[in-house]
Amino acid sequence: MTLTSPTTSTTPMAPLHPPLTPLLPPLTPLDDLAENAPGTALRPRIDESSASPVARALARILGRPADGDSWRKGAGGERRVGAELDRLRRHGWHVLHSIPLPGDVDLDHLLIGPGGVFSINTKNHPGKPVWVGDDAVKVDNGDPRPYARRSRSEAERVQRVLGHYCGFTVPVDPVLVFVGITDLKVEATQLRVRVYREREVSSLAPLTGVWTPTQVTRIHSVARHRRTWLEA
Repeated sequence: MTLTSPTTSTTPMAPLHPPLTPLLPPLTPLDDLAENAPGTALRPRIDESSASPVARALARILGRPADGDSWRKGAGGERRVGAELDRLRRHGWHVLHSIPLPGDVDLDHLLIGPGGVFSINTKNHPGKPVWVGDDAVKVDNGDPRPYARRSRSEAERVQRVLGHYCGFTVPVDPVLVFVGITDLKVEATQLRVRVYREREVSSLAPLTGVWTPTQVTRIHSVARHRRTWLEA
C-alpha cells in the first residue's frame, strides 16, 4: 500500500484574533475640536510673532510686511473659507476647523458628509493671479510652490488616521482653496487635487452616495476628538 502525504496549503490562514479598532476615551469639552473656529491654530503664532502697533504702522508707511502679517493673512483666509464651508451644514455636512497635528502644523478644514471626506488647505493671495499645473502652483508668475503635493500628502495622512480609528477605509480627497485672487487657471491633465476659489466650495454641497448617515456620524465622531490626531 502506498502512503501519500497530505497536500500542504499555501493559502495564508486568517488570524485567530483580528486586530481590534482602537477606542478613544469619552469626548470632553477640552478635546472637542468641533468648537474650534477657523484660524484658531494660528492664534499662538500670531501672538508670538506680531510686531508692536508702532512697528506695524511704520511697516505700512514703508510698504513692508510687519512681523506676524503672514500669519494674520493666513488666519483671515481660513476665516473666509470657514464661513463658506459652514453653509454646507444645512445640507448634511459636518465641518471641522484648525485640527492640530503633530509637528506644529494643523489641518485648516475637514469636511465630512454624504458625498465624501475632504481635507481642505486654504491659501490667501489677495490681488494675485494663480496658475495650477499637475504638481506645481505659481502665484503671480512666481516660483513654483508645492501646494498640490502637500495637499495630497495631507489627505493621505488624514485617511490613514481616520481609517485606523473608524475600523474601515475612509478615502479622503485633497482640496486647495484660494482666497482673494484675481484669476485662477488650472492647466493640469492629471491633477488629483480639487481646486476652488473660496466661493466655489459650495459646489461640494450636492455630492451624495458615498456615506450613509450612520457612517457620516461615525467618521465625524472620530475626527472631532483631539486625541485622534495625537500621533497622526
